[in-house]
Amino acid sequence: MPEAFPAPAAAPLDAASRAAAAPLDASRAAAAGAPSAPAVSVLGLGRMGSALAGAFLSAGRTTTVWNRTPDKADALVGRGAVRAASVADAVRGSAVVVVCVRDDEAVHELLDPVAPELAGRTLLNLTSGSPEQARENAAWAAGYGCAYVDGAVMTTPPGVGDPRSMILCSGSAAAFAEHRATIGALGDPVDLGEDAGLASLHDAGLLGLMWSVFAGWLHATALVGADGVPARAFTPLAIRWLAGVGGFMDTYAPQIDAGSYPGDDATVDIQLAAVQHLLEASRDRGVDTRLPELHRDLMTRTVASGHGRDSYGRVIEQFRADA
Repeated sequence: MPEAFPAPAAAPLDAASRAAAAPLDASRAAAAGAPSAPAVSVLGLGRMGSALAGAFLSAGRTTTVWNRTPDKADALVGRGAVRAASVADAVRGSAVVVVCVRDDEAVHELLDPVAPELAGRTLLNLTSGSPEQARENAAWAAGYGCAYVDGAVMTTPPGVGDPRSMILCSGSAAAFAEHRATIGALGDPVDLGEDAGLASLHDAGLLGLMWSVFAGWLHATALVGADGVPARAFTPLAIRWLAGVGGFMDTYAPQIDAGSYPGDDATVDIQLAAVQHLLEASRDRGVDTRLPELHRDLMTRTVASGHGRDSYGRVIEQFRADA
């Protein structure tokens, strides 16, 4: 696997020359007592792919880039990236190949024709997809002697490179350990285990949580806004409240794992009474009631099943496939 230090400010080498020079660069680095950082290739330069490549460059990584529309690489090449003439050149130029494209079909359109070139390398797939696709991709990569890590970037492009941004990873434990520092250029690498589907699964769950929080915040903002409260005045209280909600989640998580829901805080039947006030306030102000009606219905079914005196964690049973 070719390795290299970042190119100097002089005219950059093309991908083939960079790959040829990499072992010599690595040897010089080892002789000098400095660790060699693996080179990275990024396939796909949409907003997210460009942000990924930019973060690698900012971290001082030798970065090769390729995009179907070549001029999308211009700004990155201006910063020192190597422009690959083809997908094959990009793959051959680096130890770590990062792909971030439209969907799983596009991943295979790019990589199937050059799959034998992946042997001995690590493929970090940051394309959004399903857990099942990730598992199939891991088996596909293994068939070509390629280590596979599936990943999810839990931020928008401006947040790439921020150490507070999570980069969810699952797949080859050895590859993750070897390239953790490389992935760390993008954010905080979170290892979810060797099941390649877990990053996509967690991504879906966390996005669902995000949309649910957004919907609750928007409904609440519409509710208080109907009485003249500006969103900018309400939102700091909402953010402060979310910290408390996080504490409730910490309380309910072990209950869910144990399947035991002691009602030693606010029980479901007490919260069912409270949600009626939310419904009435919404109706009185002409605010859409579908979201609080969903809360009411979930709690009503929980109470009807004989668990009204349990904690709110019991409501998870309404979401389970065998409920």
